[in-house]
Amino acid sequence: MSDTAPLHPEPLHGGAAGLAARLAILGALLFLGVAGGLQLVRDDLAWQQATLSQYLRGPYGLLLRTMYCLLAVAIVALAMGLYVQLAPRARSAAPVLLLCTGALALTGVAIGDSWLPQVAPDFHLMFHHVCAITAFLCVVSGMVVQAWRFRLDAAWRRHFPLAATWSAACFALLWVHALWPPAGRGWVQKLLIALIVAAMLLAGTWLHQAARRADGGAGR
Repeated sequence: MSDTAPLHPEPLHGGAAGLAARLAILGALLFLGVAGGLQLVRDDLAWQQATLSQYLRGPYGLLLRTMYCLLAVAIVALAMGLYVQLAPRARSAAPVLLLCTGALALTGVAIGDSWLPQVAPDFHLMFHHVCAITAFLCVVSGMVVQAWRFRLDAAWRRHFPLAATWSAACFALLWVHALWPPAGRGWVQKLLIALIVAAMLLAGTWLHQAARRADGGAGR
């Protein structure tokens, strides 16, 4: 019996990771499709000025709120899928907790905007603001931390440069949008959201490919 450990151990979680990847990809695609389509059909809002949250109320508001909740499920699925697929030394609870907290806050935005504006308008403004800030900060921070963990897995290390650059750009754009008044317009926020969801789509694709390799390795 050899005591030599394999150089690139493959986690045997292809099935769970594959399902998580498909959920993440589907959620990201549906969200991008609906959010993008609403920019065309909501002629009551100026897309350059209106933030995406303004589309949560009015025509098709229920559809977008549903997509927010679906995106939250996709974020949780992606976080858990990456956790089980990465090599043990690359795993960390930090990105999972950050991403899941951000997903919960995103759900809070959607659910709160469904009934709070009529019932408690003043509380709604505070609740929406807190949930939106929490969602952005936690999800983008989770992206940065998760990208940093990729370098500790031999199979994922090749994705580290792009993942780190992309997540850092999202982090920088978040603070530019928050702190620089000329960048406080709706199109900048939508660009940030699009970059975040596109990063989810990319990570979901990587996860799907890794899960297929794991399934192939387990079947040999």
